[in-house]
Amino acid sequence: MAFLNNPDSQSDFEIWRYQNILCKDFPDFLEDYIRLPIMRRLGGVGLLCGTDWTPLFHNKFFYSRLDHSIGVALIVWNFTRDKKQTLAALFHDIATPAFSHVNDFRNGDALLQESTEKSTKQIINDDVELSELLFKQGIYKYEIDDYHKFPIADNDLPGLSADRLEYMFPSGAALDGIWTMDDIETLYKDITVLTNEAGQPELGFKSEIAAVQYTKRFLKTSHILQYNEDKVAMQMLADILTMAIDKSYISEKELYVLDEEYIIASFDKISSLGTDPAFTRLYHTFRHMKTVQHTMEPLQDAYCISLEVKKRFVDPLVLSGGRPRRISLVSLDAACCIKDFLNFSDTPYACVCWT
Repeated sequence: MAFLNNPDSQSDFEIWRYQNILCKDFPDFLEDYIRLPIMRRLGGVGLLCGTDWTPLFHNKFFYSRLDHSIGVALIVWNFTRDKKQTLAALFHDIATPAFSHVNDFRNGDALLQESTEKSTKQIINDDVELSELLFKQGIYKYEIDDYHKFPIADNDLPGLSADRLEYMFPSGAALDGIWTMDDIETLYKDITVLTNEAGQPELGFKSEIAAVQYTKRFLKTSHILQYNEDKVAMQMLADILTMAIDKSYISEKELYVLDEEYIIASFDKISSLGTDPAFTRLYHTFRHMKTVQHTMEPLQDAYCISLEVKKRFVDPLVLSGGRPRRISLVSLDAACCIKDFLNFSDTPYACVCWT
């Protein structure tokens, strides 16, 4: 994967070391599933939803949905040693198209960002190679086609799940260096399985110090995803994809086949020809914008958006007095950080001058 956004970026985020932190003993049975074409495709789909391809962001490294899927599976295996839960975690993003949640913005689902999950079961059900692997291991498709069934893999906000835990580590590290590998290793060692208010298993912390540190850094990353910069980048790319599909530069189906690097290179070529002024203006702006104006009203002669997006936050469990409690009930510091995040709102409008 050529990192077109920030080719001179440097990062010490070594994925092999990170995965070893998540699970010391990589389960051999995962290897054949990871090699499946339906999984390998995710290696060209970025976790950070298209922000790798605009200079508005300075992402330190490219982290794929394949990396993320493997990471979630390793966390689930580490804490459950259950094959079915681990495979459900591995396949949870199998329906993710190129540029990930940008497509939810296309579908008018910026607030929940769940619209692209709808075809997960169908993709799993239709894949012949996957069927053969599952049959050999005596596993039925319905047992691994919905990771929402497994609380360790996924749960409702503000709980901490393997999915939520995994995506914030590389996201924070790539976006703003919020996590170092040593930070991740230290905090991860403090995680255990606790029982939440509903009587379900949930990932939580053994110590208050670790729980507070994790919550603060999680929210620091989440703040970046609430800023108008992120909203503009995702909505502009959503509009670009919609225009490209309308003009037959790419098909809806190809978003589930082609990797992001190929699509970006294709759009670069179309834009350079100058035969489609409307597409060129929008796409050229995405590929060259470096600042966003935070305004109360839309500006003239600018690309402007106004929308609310999903608030990603956690209020993790922590052992306190010998029993699990939410960190917001144990630490005033954590409670204030969570409240500040939930009350945060950027300016009503975000605008970018055409380039």
